[in-house]
Amino acid sequence: MSGKLKKRVSSTIRQMPASERPRERLLRVGPSALSSAELTSIILRTGVRGQSALALANSLLQVFGGVRGMASTSTQDLATHKGIGPAKAVQIKAAIELGRRAFMLEPEDLVQINGPQDVAELIVGDMRYLDREHFKVVILNAKNRVEDLVTISIGSLDSSLAHPREVFKECVRRNCARVILVHNHPSGDPTPSDADIAITRRLASCGLILGIEVLDHIIVGDNRYKSLKELGFMDREPVERRMIASMDWESPESGCLEFDA
Repeated sequence: MSGKLKKRVSSTIRQMPASERPRERLLRVGPSALSSAELTSIILRTGVRGQSALALANSLLQVFGGVRGMASTSTQDLATHKGIGPAKAVQIKAAIELGRRAFMLEPEDLVQINGPQDVAELIVGDMRYLDREHFKVVILNAKNRVEDLVTISIGSLDSSLAHPREVFKECVRRNCARVILVHNHPSGDPTPSDADIAITRRLASCGLILGIEVLDHIIVGDNRYKSLKELGFMDREPVERRMIASMDWESPESGCLEFDA
């Protein structure tokens, strides 16, 4: 009797109406209509004794805190979950990485920056799941073409980790014209803190001295971002308002950022 019960439980998906099975539903209505558990069950393919793939997927998402939690968990830790093991853990991490790459443009793919949205497309997919704060600089030439994306520091954002010397060292070496500051909030909320605003203004002022324009500071959350330029946090002082905050993100003639003299 118990054997029959286990067989019935473990084959739940096969016993579901065809229209409700995850694979068939994906074919019929598309992947966006499926729950995270259904999508995960398709990746897992099979369950374990006494637990269907769908039940295993639900358990996995609950234990590790959803898709974002699985993305930030190591392959080794995923493999320790009952019913997963190394093979299924690798499948999950591979699927997450493919999804990340689908929404991440490499610097050479996004050759010109015309506004904050372009910056977001460049970095959000790569930074939204990071479990520590990463401070990066998008290096631009005079025509706002991306030359590189440089990691300055990893850890909590403070004045020592975002020191002007480190931020502008690579910029000076490359003789770049303009930069955009970027960092992530592991909490998922991209709202700038007082420290974020203070560091942004300090770096913008240092950039003016060096002749390197700091165009914006983008803060990345969980598939969200905030532009400190758009929020008005980069135009506190009259000089900054005239020399930095007067930029026009969209130039009808060249598609480049423009500054008032």
